[in-house]
Amino acid sequence: MTKSSRVDRFLALIERAGNALPHPATLFFLFAVFVVVLSAVVSFFHIEVVHPGNGSIIKPVNLISREGLDMILTKMVTNFTGFAPLGTVLVALLGIGIAEGSGLIGVVLRKIVLSSPPKLLTFVVVFAGVLSNTASEVGYVLLVPLAAIIFQAAGRHPLAGLAAAFAGVSGGYSANLLLGTIDPLLAGLSEEAARIIDKDYLVNPACNYYFMAFSTILISFLGTFVTEKIVEPRLGKDYLVQNQDKIEQLNSSERRGLIYALVTFLAFTALILIGIIPENGVLRGADGSVLKSPFMHGIVALVFLSAGLMGIAYGIGAGTIKNDSDVMKGMSKSMETLGSYIVLVFFAAQFVAYFNWTNLGLISAVKGAEGLKAIIGSLGLENKLLMAVFIMIPFILLSALINLVMGSASAKWAIMAPVFIPMLMLLGYSPEFTQVAYRIGDSVTNIISPMMSYFALIVAFIQRYQPKAGIGTVISLMLPYSVLFLIGWVLLLIVWIAIDLPIGPGVSLYYTP
Repeated sequence: MTKSSRVDRFLALIERAGNALPHPATLFFLFAVFVVVLSAVVSFFHIEVVHPGNGSIIKPVNLISREGLDMILTKMVTNFTGFAPLGTVLVALLGIGIAEGSGLIGVVLRKIVLSSPPKLLTFVVVFAGVLSNTASEVGYVLLVPLAAIIFQAAGRHPLAGLAAAFAGVSGGYSANLLLGTIDPLLAGLSEEAARIIDKDYLVNPACNYYFMAFSTILISFLGTFVTEKIVEPRLGKDYLVQNQDKIEQLNSSERRGLIYALVTFLAFTALILIGIIPENGVLRGADGSVLKSPFMHGIVALVFLSAGLMGIAYGIGAGTIKNDSDVMKGMSKSMETLGSYIVLVFFAAQFVAYFNWTNLGLISAVKGAEGLKAIIGSLGLENKLLMAVFIMIPFILLSALINLVMGSASAKWAIMAPVFIPMLMLLGYSPEFTQVAYRIGDSVTNIISPMMSYFALIVAFIQRYQPKAGIGTVISLMLPYSVLFLIGWVLLLIVWIAIDLPIGPGVSLYYTP
């Protein structure tokens, strides 16, 4: 595969820019310090705005004052413990940790891919990659190299299989038929940002489910098309043949474990249906509504229970769980991976709290909304569809660009949400809609971003078949997916806006105060 010198120089620039950035936790610390200083500057110049809802005057709060320093010192702990995404992610990951530790998730991925007909192999690989986002680490570590082996065994180029799986796991990061840890995490950040405008606003972890579920099929078809029509023909037969890799079929213990897990899933689903189908079901709201019910508000708890129970059932059937200590080990292992995340959350929580205290979020939102309204007025964009497209497409492109130099989805959203969600709420767009646009931009450049945490691992996998492969090889291999995913997802969003479909249960594209 020939490298373009211009591509190499561009990639080197991106890599240097990303490497020059401090650790995300350090970034949030610096942002928090910047907000403290900025609050004093804005207060000094008496920059004020009129609240668009109640007409009150919004003044900046100076944190370099007796009142400000008192809040910084006395609320540091509660800023951290009360940060919305923290608890939801921890609880969801505890359940997923049991399923992953027992081996359930890995076996399900193997079963899906190994059972696929040859003609549907590419589609199934991409589709399985998207589903693996529920526990993304398994997708990168297990499915990506497994797909290369399966393609090679089928007489196809192994890098085509690797690319298809990587495209699903990473490029389709925001699409899924199942809720994963990323959903409550982003929803919590969006809720914190939305409360700058509406202090009682709630963002459900399933708020993007309809759009993302449909996106799963879209990404699977686009990934299949790119693999078979663009990537695989370019690869030809130029690869290093390896004989040591074999596809392991499921053994009797794993099959028995899957049966146990399936029975548990059906029983759990039956209990949920019994709770929500009757008009007086215990999982319905007090008014009989499903949208405002324990079922919808308890999504995170249901993810924990379903994943945990299925993991335990699989472990008992497969023999991977012998006693309660094995269950706790799975939960503990999932928590071990969150050390750096918890550190990140501590500083992110302080930054978000300072931003809210100072009223800088509301002031910047009002000023930004006024500026956007002026631009829209000067362009004569009165049609609701054209306005949404004009606003959201540049936002998607901005998110995609930032993703090239900052890998963490939650870290980027913690920075962007407090600015863009209030601003777009004032223009009439719901926080959930803004979050959808962000997730599109964040996903499509994952596969070409050297800052993506598993990028080095993908390079290592490719080098097994092309020993001289490097960053340029990965980018040139994955760039067609990135471009087609961006185009396809933007077109889907435009259709969604045009038809005015809900993006999640009871969630509109538009915000009404």
